[in-house]
Amino acid sequence: MQVDWASWQPTVRATLLFISKGGKVLLIRKKRGFGKGKINGPGGKLDPGETELACAIRETEEELHIRAHDVRKRGELWFQFVDGLAMHVAVFVSSDYEGEATETEEAAPLWFPVDEIPFDEMWADDRHWLHRMLQGDENFMGHFVFEGDKMLSHEVQWGDHASP
Repeated sequence: MQVDWASWQPTVRATLLFISKGGKVLLIRKKRGFGKGKINGPGGKLDPGETELACAIRETEEELHIRAHDVRKRGELWFQFVDGLAMHVAVFVSSDYEGEATETEEAAPLWFPVDEIPFDEMWADDRHWLHRMLQGDENFMGHFVFEGDKMLSHEVQWGDHASP
């Protein structure tokens, strides 16, 4: 499947927020909804009129009962699915939060050392950007084509030309 990324428009806008502290990253196991059963960062769809930043913070509060601080946007993910779903995901990081990560109906919290991220239990695109994002300060932009859970193509750009 060829995608004209220059004219591509998302049908869904969402966020992910990765809290990284003490050499570990806070991930979740999704218990329902899109990506159920997979490990990912907390996040979800933007509400009407909501900013990406507000969504990332709200979704993390709803899924884990913690409030992230010093949240910074680091990247953008553009997903085109063969079935027609076109999703834009703004990716944020944080190094501080308040509260205790608590399991909810939506998600179970999981802490992993940054060098031991369980990519085999995650979306296939994650192995192409997540570790590098957590290890450095570069911004990035990724374009991915999926058929169901199977990634058909990927491209990730780093640095100034990928400014979020």
